[in-house]
Amino acid sequence: MQKGFWEKLQKPILALAPLADVTDAAFRQVIAKYGKPDITWTEFISCDGLCSRGRSQLMKDLLYTEKERPIVAQFFGAKPENFYRCAELAQELGFDGIDINMGCPDRTINKQMAGADLINNPELAKEIVRATKRGAGKLPVSIKTRVGYNKESLDEWIGHLLETEPAAITIHARTRKELSLVPARWELVRTAKEIARGGETLILGNGDVTDLKDAYFKIEESGADGVMLGRAIFGNPWLFSLYNRVKALNEFTAKDKTSFQDLKSQLSLAERLAVLLEHAKLYEELFSGVKNFALMRKHFGSYVGGFSGAKDLRVKLMSAQSSRDVERIVGEWDFSAI
Repeated sequence: MQKGFWEKLQKPILALAPLADVTDAAFRQVIAKYGKPDITWTEFISCDGLCSRGRSQLMKDLLYTEKERPIVAQFFGAKPENFYRCAELAQELGFDGIDINMGCPDRTINKQMAGADLINNPELAKEIVRATKRGAGKLPVSIKTRVGYNKESLDEWIGHLLETEPAAITIHARTRKELSLVPARWELVRTAKEIARGGETLILGNGDVTDLKDAYFKIEESGADGVMLGRAIFGNPWLFSLYNRVKALNEFTAKDKTSFQDLKSQLSLAERLAVLLEHAKLYEELFSGVKNFALMRKHFGSYVGGFSGAKDLRVKLMSAQSSRDVERIVGEWDFSAI
């Protein structure tokens, strides 16, 4: 088993989840500046696409900076030979690790026999892991998956994955069928940890982690080696900041279950909007002509909230077609009215 950077991480591990059209290169750079996690993942990227004539456009999704290390390239697909080639590419690009997506519930992805559909085909899943490891050289290979497809099947499914000795498995504590429609069942993360006991594969939990304080409680509840936070990062690049880590750990140690007020809530609107504008400019710089600026809009509502007039400002920002529009809207906003 190649452990690579994983064996150097201090537990519990706090990881940034890969979110399609959210944790792109621009947002990851902002996060690395204001609140760096222990590990960063790229968005999930199609192995088939990287092995086709469309490769050049997808290479933008593999951009990263040194400040994001350790940085893991996440791939999805169903062809072992393409995973092998993408693993070689990850080596060439200097990534710290490779993660295989076996949890995406999207129907389009599942129809390709990829993502969560691999839960239905464990032999292919194992073949993919082994092909990836052959192409990865010394890079550690990990897996992100769910507790089952239509029903929970952890004993069988995790048993298959452990045969391939991945460095880590991240468990999203819902089935594919459940999507995000029911609460994540963290007792199943504990089950996965028990199944993996005695081996060297790390187990991380994922699902419904609201902030760092909640992360520490879920780690205690499940016995996981770490957690992966996803939706909590929206509009909050300060999520993994040192301030939040210390405050969350102190409150957790004191078993204080009151509402956690993180750094974002203590920043002025002007400070939050300055980072939003920085994010928008970086997005445009990196993806102009490749990705539509409209994808940036999903971040606006998360940055802007919790004050009188927030809805009006969000509506104005949703009309922005460029970072210049964002700068103009922010510049015209009357902060004295708040």
